[in-house]
Amino acid sequence: MTKFTDLGLDQSLIDAVNDLGFEKPSEVQEKAIPILLENESDLVALAQTGTGKTAAFGFPLIQKIDSDSRTTQGLILSPTRELCLQITNELKLYSKYEKNINVVAIYGGASITDQARQIKRGAQIVVATPGRMKDMISRGLVNITKIDYCVLDEADEMLNMGFFEDIKDILSNTPDEKSTWLFSATMPREVSIIAKKFMHSPQEITVGAKNSGASTVQHEYYQVSGRDRYPALKRLADTNPGIFSVVFCRTKRDTQRVAEMLIEDGYNAGALHGDLSQNQRDLVMNSFRKKQIQMLVATDVAARGIDVDDVTHVINFQLPDEIETYTHRSGRTGRAGKSGISMVLVTRSEIRKIRAIENKINQKFILKTVPTGKDICEIQLQHLANKIKNTEINDEIESHLPAINEILADVDREELIKKIVSAEFTRFFNYYNKAKDLNSGGGRERNERGERGGEVPTSGSVRYFINVGEKDGYDWMSLKDFIRDTVQLGKEDVFKVDCKESFSFFNTDAAVTEQILSTFTEFKVDGRFVNVEVSKNPGGGSRRGGGRRNGSGGGRGRDRDRGRDGGRGRRSNSNSSQGGGGTFSGKRRSKRRNTDFF
Repeated sequence: MTKFTDLGLDQSLIDAVNDLGFEKPSEVQEKAIPILLENESDLVALAQTGTGKTAAFGFPLIQKIDSDSRTTQGLILSPTRELCLQITNELKLYSKYEKNINVVAIYGGASITDQARQIKRGAQIVVATPGRMKDMISRGLVNITKIDYCVLDEADEMLNMGFFEDIKDILSNTPDEKSTWLFSATMPREVSIIAKKFMHSPQEITVGAKNSGASTVQHEYYQVSGRDRYPALKRLADTNPGIFSVVFCRTKRDTQRVAEMLIEDGYNAGALHGDLSQNQRDLVMNSFRKKQIQMLVATDVAARGIDVDDVTHVINFQLPDEIETYTHRSGRTGRAGKSGISMVLVTRSEIRKIRAIENKINQKFILKTVPTGKDICEIQLQHLANKIKNTEINDEIESHLPAINEILADVDREELIKKIVSAEFTRFFNYYNKAKDLNSGGGRERNERGERGGEVPTSGSVRYFINVGEKDGYDWMSLKDFIRDTVQLGKEDVFKVDCKESFSFFNTDAAVTEQILSTFTEFKVDGRFVNVEVSKNPGGGSRRGGGRRNGSGGGRGRDRDRGRDGGRGRRSNSNSSQGGGGTFSGKRRSKRRNTDFF
């Protein structure tokens, strides 16, 4: 196994690596760092977001900088203010044991005078957004004519945002003999033009297939009618009680309206789009990072630069116009080696776009059904039971127990459990109990191998129930590997893995059903029986209840008064763009909203 000590880094940087808790380099770091340290050459590195690109160029850049000179030697261009600040903070952590290394961030929305003053004091490395950098060059506030290294981070995103001319103008002010390092998730035509015009015989490294999606992300799509997009979005959230997600819309208007509706319905949501002030953007992002917001509704431009490792789901409320944009969306989850899920809501006419994206990212989408009301009720009920079971006892109630016991003296255990659960669950149940099927085309699922759900098929694919889930330490990816390795199946023989809180589902071809069932007969892991059986509800998303993990992201707790929309959790009393706030109490507004506009 390759270690950071094998890459040629100075001991001061190794010490910083150890402080940060990095155990082994990611693939892009393992490939890029030795090349950048050993050579003064140009480099094109293609790798998905979340693969550790900042360290891949950050460590070599810091090691090559002359800390005794106050001249600006390195320039890093990034697409957004958020990413600019993030890179700056990370470089400061990497260089904590280096003497006299000064990293300065310059970006719009802050005082240009203050930023110019910081650079004048001496900044060997400048991290900048293209617009502010071009402005400072034109005013003579920064000198990049003597830089040795130029890094274009998230190059495809910068060009998608319309910075092509700005980047050309900025690079024209840099010396020809510098080293240029270009990092990008995809390689569209504009990036190729920049590479050809400003780079000299660059070396190229690729992590995964060129333009492909991350292997840690599972891609799913749900076919609904246009007017059912919003109800379907709520059901996907309700099926995953511990969800921590980014929801993408195409326009600022739709982003704001979806966020407002989610907040109205009791979800911890917030909006992130270009019409917000910088202060509002900061408030929303801080709330999201602290997981006070669990559903961040964003436009593509506003979401660029979001770097939060624990995002469990990306939900495409609407598909983007460009396939490369989908790649960046899905890259917001499945980061730092963790697994994630990218969900897409599509109408029948948009199915062709799914096929085009599949061809581009070299990964298949799984067709899933929007959960029924019964599915959601079962999952939420199981989640509630686990939440009650795992709640830590507050010792402060000890003195109140005699009075409580007296009140409940005539209630037996079974009836008490029913009352506790009903107090939290009844309104939720009433909303979803008779909810309609939202699946376009009648709601029966045609899975990716071509079979209809319903009766257990005698050929094609079979869906199974297994009594382990997230509380046992599994996610969809690790559970798939466990089943495949245990039964000794091929890489693609286990598919459609749905990992819930205390149980899961998966599919295989019917040809291996006997092998699956026989392997898991009297099968134990660490002394515990692991049972697998053919699911009695192969077309649905659940059979016995469960839910996503209730980790640090926090379940959204249930409102006492759910109102007509079955919303739940915390509710913000602040401006809707700023997401979740204090605990919501009182009646939910019953004004009916028009959800047909999507």
